[in-house]
Amino acid sequence: MVDLHSHTDRSDGVLTPSELIDLAKEVRLSALGISDHDTIQACEEIGDYARQQGVELIQGVELAARFRDRSIHILGYFLEAPPDELFGRRLDQLKAQRVDRNLRLVKKLQSIGIDITIEEVRALGKHQTGRPHFARVLIQKGYCNDFRSAFEMFLDERAPGFVPREELSLGTVLKWIRESGGISSWAHPARFIRASGEEPETLFHEIAAQGMLAIECYHRDHEPVEAESYRAAAQKLGLGVTGGSDFHGPTPGGVPLGGMRIPDMLLDNLKAYSRKVYCA
Repeated sequence: MVDLHSHTDRSDGVLTPSELIDLAKEVRLSALGISDHDTIQACEEIGDYARQQGVELIQGVELAARFRDRSIHILGYFLEAPPDELFGRRLDQLKAQRVDRNLRLVKKLQSIGIDITIEEVRALGKHQTGRPHFARVLIQKGYCNDFRSAFEMFLDERAPGFVPREELSLGTVLKWIRESGGISSWAHPARFIRASGEEPETLFHEIAAQGMLAIECYHRDHEPVEAESYRAAAQKLGLGVTGGSDFHGPTPGGVPLGGMRIPDMLLDNLKAYSRKVYCA
């Protein structure tokens, strides 16, 4: 089995890179994709250790972009290792934007009566602070019961505490990934598709026209019937297929690492697709 979507504490995950590799070995994953937000630090740190543990490490990253004036997330796989200086500067730019957004988010939450400080949030997000760390503080202080309610009540796009982040255009993000030798995949598209009310194939065709190369068909948010419809639409359009648990750490009732039970064949097909794209 493989899992191509996971996070470490270098972004908004809970486990260190080595702890995540240890867990991947424990659950008998043959390959693990680490796709932290705006950073490939974990992949750079853990490559040798992953090989020692017999886990194939797939270097990835998760970036935000604007599509139809809404925020979506893009996964980039098979990026050049080590990355060139330009890609590193681009990621540093995104990290600076994240810091600014966090400061504005604290002020917004305080303005609606939430007792929270940036120091409290940064204490949880040791390497990079994001909204999941804000959610943990809100839970700890009793403002909500779990991550889902924290986002629904305070942090997501329709909540009173939401603060938009300056995001890149979809074309820019796809260009960055392509220039780094990577394959781009639309992460957890069900969230967007359900809100749009449109057919997956229509949206996949539109986003592919802008340069998207694959679709994350298998994800913890996707019902089995949705996942299969996304796979069929992606393959009809000649797009690659990716999938993963989007694991951030052990949570009660959450999908565990490897919990999507994705076969090795999906990764084999994605590698073949990547070779085809870059040999064309």
